[in-house]
Amino acid sequence: MLLWICVLLLVYLLMVSVGVLSQGFRSISGGSEGAEAIFEFATNPLVGVLLGILATALVQSSSAVTSVIVGLVGGGLPIAIAIPMIMGSNMGTTVTNTLAALGNLREDQAFNRSFAAATVHDFFNLFTILIFLPLEIIFHPLQWLSGLLAGWVIGSADVSVSQFDFIRVLTRPLINAIRDLLRLLPDQVSGLAMIFAGFALVLVSVYLLNRVLHLVMTGRAQDIFNAAIGKNAGMALLSGLIVTLIVQSSTLTTVLIVPMAGAGLVSLAQVYPFTLGANIGTPITALLSATAITGEYQLVAMQIALVHLLYNTLGVALFAALPPLWRLPIQSAQLLADGASRSRWVVPAYSLGVFFILPGLVFGSQTFFANKNPVVIKAEQNNEVYDSLRQRSEQSNMVIE
Repeated sequence: MLLWICVLLLVYLLMVSVGVLSQGFRSISGGSEGAEAIFEFATNPLVGVLLGILATALVQSSSAVTSVIVGLVGGGLPIAIAIPMIMGSNMGTTVTNTLAALGNLREDQAFNRSFAAATVHDFFNLFTILIFLPLEIIFHPLQWLSGLLAGWVIGSADVSVSQFDFIRVLTRPLINAIRDLLRLLPDQVSGLAMIFAGFALVLVSVYLLNRVLHLVMTGRAQDIFNAAIGKNAGMALLSGLIVTLIVQSSTLTTVLIVPMAGAGLVSLAQVYPFTLGANIGTPITALLSATAITGEYQLVAMQIALVHLLYNTLGVALFAALPPLWRLPIQSAQLLADGASRSRWVVPAYSLGVFFILPGLVFGSQTFFANKNPVVIKAEQNNEVYDSLRQRSEQSNMVIE
């Protein structure tokens, strides 16, 4: 019983750690305002994807990024320009999984398993972008379908799940206490201190979870856990969907599965569909939250939520229908994990390169040449709509993560 209490406390600590890390990134990046400044330079779809990755990786608050996108579309930004931003945001939020895998850095086999589990979601998102971005540019299927469905959904009752977010209720007091304590430091370093504290807590909680789970997950407990996760892809996907609907964050769902993979409790073949279920779960909560936004611009919020739901759902369906495509993220993640096992330099090269350096270079070049998108600027300047809609979407807990 004592060991199970330790497991629950460590899971709680891991959730708090992710929250502290997010608060730190949001503090130094400027939150919604930081994402807004980044999106000003989205001059074409490819740049929009890369800036979506950068904005979400830096802000570490998908609700803040989503609120900016909703506000921009409400302010007049064409949905065709917003969709690549959503694709990039979907990718950018997975950086937290990679950080969680570092908790097993000292144990080769555990690290290999956890790093593969952390990055399989990345590769699915990456390959989905490579397939759907050209299709969207040429044929606009997401824009057309979301516009059609949004009109049907409008008028539904407010079934926002944000009021039932008990995970936030449980973790927020400790997260805020840590944040307030670190804010006693000078403004210039308090945000960095929160990032350092959150990262350290993630490493400690993942390392200890790996150790404790080895002790408790035996015999009957292992059988029950395998039944809950699912012994086939369909059950694993359903499990990931249900867990994400409960915790209302695919980031938390996928971060929690990383130490379990490191402990050898679940295979990569189980983790993969579980994370895809989480990928579908979050836009469902965003869709429900969009019903809390009423009035003239409800259609805007609804269409953004539907774009994300359609994007993730159609991506999973396409990969499931084509076995070679289904196996591709698993093979890629395992190949990367094997490379990281041989050389630990693969980890920072991958994490920094994909989420920060490459999109950062694009952002830097756009900034250097002052290459801003006038359509985005015009949408931001529509203050009466943009500011109001951005705040309402963030308050309603619309998330892309």
